[in-house]
Order: sequence, then C-alpha cells, then structure tokens
Amino acid sequence: MRGRVASGMAVLLVTGCGTQAETVAVPPPAPVTVDVAAASSGGACRLLDFGVIEQHAGVRFDVAAASATGDSHTCVVRAGREALPELTLTVTRTSIDAATFTADVVPEKAAKVSGLGQRAYRRTTSAKGAVGPVAEVGWLAAEGRLATLRYATLRDADRAKAEKLTTALVALARQLDTRAI
Repeated sequence: MRGRVASGMAVLLVTGCGTQAETVAVPPPAPVTVDVAAASSGGACRLLDFGVIEQHAGVRFDVAAASATGDSHTCVVRAGREALPELTLTVTRTSIDAATFTADVVPEKAAKVSGLGQRAYRRTTSAKGAVGPVAEVGWLAAEGRLATLRYATLRDADRAKAEKLTTALVALARQLDTRAI
C-alpha cells in the first residue's frame, strides 16, 4: 500500500511541475507627484517658498528657475507650464546708499513703503504687450543688497487687483533675508 501512495504522490508532483502559470499583465504604477521646494533651484530661489508665496499672493506656484549674472541673482516662479502669472525676485549686491537709491532707483510715481529695508517703494505698471499689469516692490536691503519683487499678471487682469498685490508683495518682501545671497 505504501508503494501505491508513493507512486500516486510522485505522479501528482510531476504533473504539477510540468505546467507554467500564465503571466498576468500588471498595469504600471500611477505617477507620483513630488512637491519640490522653490529653494531646490538654488540662487535667489533659496529665499522663496511656494507656500509662503501662495499665502501672500493667492496663487500656487510650483516651478522655479534661478540664474545669476555678476552680482545679480534672480529667481522666477510660475505655475506649471503657464507663462503668466509670474513672480520674479532679483537681488543684487550694491554699494549705493539710501539717498542714491531714492534719487536713482525709485521710479517716478512710486509710493514710498516704510518698514522695509533702508528705503523701499511699490508701484503698479500698466499692461503692455502680452503681459497684464505688473505689481512691483523694490527696496534697499541690509548689507548692500538691492532687491525687487515683480508680479506679472495675465493680460486681462484688473489693474486694481494688481495694485492690491503690491501690498501682498511688501508683506512677502519683509520675510525675505536677502543677506543669504
């Protein structure tokens, strides 16, 4: 009896090994979206944070690019592949003083801003070409830094909304430590 059980087991084992399981196609995993910080682009982008910009400007940016030319460092942030709106931060090392800044840098008809750097201004420019109104804040920061934040809006944006953005940009500028550049 043991011989029959053993031979029956051998038959079962041999027949089970002879067939291969069919391969099943597995769909590829879904792409993973990674939220990369603006600072990862280096340069002047190290001063910016997408979440902080969104708190002030009300727009979620998720792409940043940095560049440097001489003593000037620039960071441009955008939302995906869209060209506008666009926020640009420029920080330049300078030896000018507050009087020179006021006389030579502050644009005509710009409003004075207090509590930001040694001297500061804000202004809104009209739409031009494919760009809507531009909100701008410029300041002479600590330790010889000239800084500018420019927010270029969509072509059909309302100038009054761009003017309100200058207040948001002033608040954002107050959080930036330009000495890190």
